[in-house]
Formats: sequence, structure tokens, C-alpha cells
Amino acid sequence: MLSSNLQQRFKVIFLVSNVDKTTVRNEVSRIKADFEQLCASGKITTEIKFLMNSMFMIMELMLSIFLEKSTKKNNKNSSIPSSQTDKDESALKPVQGSNGKGKTENPLTANNTRTIETVTTIEVYNCDRCGEDLNATASTESERRTKIDIVFEKVVEHVDVQIKQCPSCDSTVKASFPAGLHGPLQYGDGLKAFVINLLVCQMVALNRVQKLVKSMMDVTLAEASLLKFVWRLHQALEEWEVSAKEALLKMPAMNVDETSLRVDKKNHWVHVYSAGDITLKCLDRGRGIKAIDTIDIVPRYGGVIIHDCWASYFSYRHCGHGLCGFTFDA
Repeated sequence: MLSSNLQQRFKVIFLVSNVDKTTVRNEVSRIKADFEQLCASGKITTEIKFLMNSMFMIMELMLSIFLEKSTKKNNKNSSIPSSQTDKDESALKPVQGSNGKGKTENPLTANNTRTIETVTTIEVYNCDRCGEDLNATASTESERRTKIDIVFEKVVEHVDVQIKQCPSCDSTVKASFPAGLHGPLQYGDGLKAFVINLLVCQMVALNRVQKLVKSMMDVTLAEASLLKFVWRLHQALEEWEVSAKEALLKMPAMNVDETSLRVDKKNHWVHVYSAGDITLKCLDRGRGIKAIDTIDIVPRYGGVIIHDCWASYFSYRHCGHGLCGFTFDA
């Protein structure tokens, strides 16, 4: 049986209708803490523990649904999207120190960039007040102003191999080109990385990338060449993808999500799996169980998956589940 203290707190939550959001959340947190203490002391049976965990999950869902930020609709704003309605102060205030800007960006820069920094000193020759000659006077201090700019530089590297005629046997002998030069013309890793970043990370259209490279380098790259850069990267990452999957399977908790993406004017889904410093994205036409089984990460995972209550994930009872920071055993 539950203690009288816990029973009294449940009555407070369900019977008091005018309590504010912060009070409700604090009360639920205190109840969960008291319940965990009772479980640790062995005073709660397995059946009651399972029932209470399920009830806590339902309460978290109710709090998320009914106590989150919302804008009441009326005859003036019923047709206006939420992004254009007046500011709603009913939501809970963010935690102090949170800047709300999401994940911190990687500070590392590409290894094919360089910085050219110069310092120019402008001397003082005469006093601008009395005209005294200051050439022999030492400087006491200096003031600096800085200008930062970028200059796009096209690097063209030609490699000529010699061709000789053997005087002994009259054979034509040609030197060998370096391993990276497979044909009359190829593009370097810096250009490939720039194009891949625009196409994959920034999601810029092929035609726009083509025009941008043309304006910067005066070179027109065929769309097939742009796509080949991405395809070769995909092939190079095949081994990493296998090792990333195995590493994710060893993590105690893993974030899973899916988001739509248009491919050839058809709706697809990008399935995201992340834990630690690993983020793996897999594309599939479907969003549900069939797609999750095809990707074959969740079916082999034994830890806790953190998701947004998408029903398909609950089909996998062999692993734990977490919703909005709340976890419970499967």
C-alpha cells in the first residue's frame, strides 16, 4: 500500500484546479522522489512499482499536453498561424542560463583553409600642433584597427610527365602520373568539400551550387560531377557507417527521431539515431515499423531509446523507453 503522505499528495494534484503549472510539476517531482525512496527501502512490491511507473508516465504526458505553451484561439486569430500570434506568457520560464540556441557548433575549421595576417605600422613624423620633428622620438603606445575580409583563390596545379624515346631500342617511355591524377582534369579535395557542404549540409539546389562555383572559379561543373562528389563520399563512409551502428548499439541510451524530406518530389523520412558524439541518419520511404526494421538498429538495441512518443517505437518491448526526460522500464 502507498503511504498516507503519497496518497495525500495525489489528492492535491487531482482535486485542486486552480494550482499553477510550477506547483504541479514540483509536486509530481516530490512524489516521484518519495516513491523512489520507498522502492529503495523495499517497501513497494513489483506489481505496485509497475503500476506507479505507468501512472507517472501518463502524468508526464498529461503535463506535456495540457500545461505547455498555447495561444487561445478567438475570432481574431483563428486563421492566423501560431508564428504570427501575440506573445504568450503562459509557458514556464526557461531554466536560468539556457540560451535556447541548441547544440553547440563544432569550433574546428577545415584543414585546407589558411589565414594571411599582416601588421602595418603608420609612423608619426611631425607634431600636428607645433610642427616639431618627431623622427627621433620613440613611440609611447599604439592604437590598432582591424579589417577582416575574404578572397577566393583558385589553385591550379599542372603536372607534366616526360615522354622520351629510348636510343637503344627505340621504345617510347613515359613517366607515371601521381596516384590522385586519374585523367586529364580532376578537382581537388577542397572544392569537393565545399560542394558537399553546400549540397548536403546547407541543402542548396544543384543549379545554385553550379552557378556559385562558376562565379567564384570561372569553372562550370556538370550536375553529374556534383552528384558524383556526394556519391564518392557515401562510398567512403560505408565502413564508418557500419562501425557507427555497432558503437550506437553499445550506448546505454540513444536518441531516435524521424523527419520528412522530399526526394524526387516524393515524401521520404530521415531516421536519426544519436548518442554521445555519434549521429547517424538513414533515409527510407517509410516512417513506421517496416522502415525501423530495415535500418535494423532499434531491433538489435537493448538500452533506452528516447523518442517523441511515436507509436511505432513502443512495438519494441525488449528495450527501455524515455519520453521528454522521463524513463521507465519496458
